[in-house]
Amino acid sequence: MRNFLVLLLLFPVFIFSQTPASKTSGSTQDRARGLLDSSLKDKNPDTRKHAVQALGLVSPSEPYLSQLEGMLEDKDVEVRLAVITSLMDLNNKRTVPTLRKAMDTDVPEVSFAAAKALWTLNEPAGREALVSVLSGETKTSSGFITKQKRDALRMLHTPKTMFLFALKQGANLAPVPGLGAGVSSLQGILSDPGVSGRAATALLLTSDKSVEVLRALQDALVDTDWSVRAAAVHAIALRNNPALKTDLTPLLDDKKEAVRVRAAAGYLRLDGIRPTPVKSVRKQDTKKQ
Repeated sequence: MRNFLVLLLLFPVFIFSQTPASKTSGSTQDRARGLLDSSLKDKNPDTRKHAVQALGLVSPSEPYLSQLEGMLEDKDVEVRLAVITSLMDLNNKRTVPTLRKAMDTDVPEVSFAAAKALWTLNEPAGREALVSVLSGETKTSSGFITKQKRDALRMLHTPKTMFLFALKQGANLAPVPGLGAGVSSLQGILSDPGVSGRAATALLLTSDKSVEVLRALQDALVDTDWSVRAAAVHAIALRNNPALKTDLTPLLDDKKEAVRVRAAAGYLRLDGIRPTPVKSVRKQDTKKQ
């Protein structure tokens, strides 16, 4: 009888100690998922933004990836920008198609961020879009972005995140020993409250040495927006091609001082670079024979 009572008293303890670990774990997962779900639907845009940023920590699996992609339709611009950043962090086979879709939005900040993201991922669509923004209505325009969207991007001011990114890019540009990377010039352009999105685009494309981008930069030298002209001068100077110094000569008479001084410095920079002599291939081939 005594043994029966002891077993009866110990039975609840035995039952609770045998609770499956998976059940407890599942409960925690449900709680975590519920927290994210409620945060994504919260009325406060900052809360939704934090949730979207947090989704970048989760693996690109379901339902998280679909939740993240769905937030590209959020009414708050900051939330949508955070989505683009998180998509880049996860970087899976659905990232590029989703960013292409985001680039078609009518909100210039979101469209521009998607284009930059695609460019960072070395996707041709991103590069083409940036060149289109820079080109505006000029002959080098690819038609990738509509006139209405280019006009909106033209007046878009540079976000702080883009400023820091462009600053980092500029710090890495010093291919010729003894020449500066132009970080101060870059900072001066981007810190001006009147800088446009197209000027920032020109600065982003500084490291792109293609002929297409060069033509767009040359066209930008006569743009009506002074910040675009200054950015184009800056970018052309950092190409370190002495043959381009004549492109900067007309800008020495520019009505805007910020453009004139950069044209002068750019000209002197390129004028001081001596072309690399081309080695004779015939002599090398003769020695090998």
